[in-house]
Amino acid sequence: MRSNPVIGLTTYGLNAQGAFYLPGFFVDCTRRAGGIPILIPPGENLLPELIKSVDGLLFTGGGDINPDLYGGQTHETVYGVDDSRDRAEMELAQIVLDNHIPTLAICRGMQMFTIVLGGTLIEDISQNEIKGVTHRLPERKPSTHTVTVDRSSMLYSILGTGETPIASVHHQAVATLPPGTRAVAFAPDGIIEAIENDEYENLVAVQWHPELTAGEDPIQQSLFDSLVQKARVSQVKRKKYSLN
Repeated sequence: MRSNPVIGLTTYGLNAQGAFYLPGFFVDCTRRAGGIPILIPPGENLLPELIKSVDGLLFTGGGDINPDLYGGQTHETVYGVDDSRDRAEMELAQIVLDNHIPTLAICRGMQMFTIVLGGTLIEDISQNEIKGVTHRLPERKPSTHTVTVDRSSMLYSILGTGETPIASVHHQAVATLPPGTRAVAFAPDGIIEAIENDEYENLVAVQWHPELTAGEDPIQQSLFDSLVQKARVSQVKRKKYSLN
């Protein structure tokens, strides 16, 4: 049995040059945590077979999810919708939930799990930007603000702090929490920044982008360290997965 867990990372869809794309920060954080990253592009027809080769998953950021998937409204700020990626990640998310595979979901990833579990999204939060909180700068550049973490949460046990500065690059957020799911981190304006569900204790989902600052911030790197640690444990339990 290999000692370093294999972590599957979802990628963006095909770009104008016909290439699948993923920012290197995600790979760097996975390697720094001791994981072996493999990329999972949209369009894979054998996801249940592919998942047997990984010990954990990282759902990465990217463009918006099609509003039709959660009964949302088309909005002028909605961008980068990729139906192929949406379909693939919805299937992958359901496999994760059915089999309790260790998973870290970031930004779009958290939004995808919100939808799969039965929640909805705010199409654009710009009208909610109060108290001096900016969740994304112009030209989709990162902004910085603090988040407050519920001290009774699993997230708090990972980060080891109840408040931390984070890098934010989102314009959408959770509107309605899925059944059985609770918000465990908030921005100063009340926007939900992390969710947990006691039924899926191997899922960690955050709205911000820890990969952008993890190289200098051990608190943010701890999210990736925790994923790899859980994936290491899952190596021993692989035979218990029933991926059909």
